Formats: sequence, C-alpha cells, structure tokens
Amino acid sequence: MLESARHHWEDGARRLAAEAGDPVRYVQLCDLVELVCAELRRRIGQHFTLAELAAAHAGAEDWVRDVVREAASPAARVGIRDTALVADAAFHAYARGAGDYHP
Repeated sequence: MLESARHHWEDGARRLAAEAGDPVRYVQLCDLVELVCAELRRRIGQHFTLAELAAAHAGAEDWVRDVVREAASPAARVGIRDTALVADAAFHAYARGAGDYHP
C-alpha cells in the first residue's frame, strides 16, 4: 500500500510541475496544495510515519474534493477535475515531514 501511494504522490508532483507553463493555473494549483497540506496537519499532525500518511491518503478523496470545491472560485482555472492532482502533490509534499521519510 505504501509503495503504491508513494507512486501516486510522485506522479502528482510531476503533474503539478508540468503545469508551470501556465503561471496562473500553476499558482492556483499550488495554493490548493497548500490548503490540503494545512488540512493534513490538522488531521494527522506534524509527527507521523509514511504508513500513517498512506492510510490517510486512502480515505482522502472526499475531504480533498471538499477543500478544492470550497477554495476554488468560479473564475479559477482549476476545479474538481484537478482533485487527484492536488491531493497527490500535497501528500508528496507532506511526506517529506514523515519521521521515516527517505527520498
């Protein structure tokens, strides 16, 4: 489960980086990633393992969708279709704080 989750997270980080060619969209996506990271801090705290993060990822689709829906304005160039990208990129970024993180 952990290796599969890490694969998704790495893919999300790559997909986020690929959006840098569209600066407006990229900034909007990065803002959403930060919001999801803030929610992760609230949900699992600052002291966690990769296994705990992977378990949180397994049930994250609904609450990440809610975060994206609440934060994305109607004029934003991001939306619900970007939920998986935002979630995976946020989990990738947050994973670096795990007690057992290794690149």
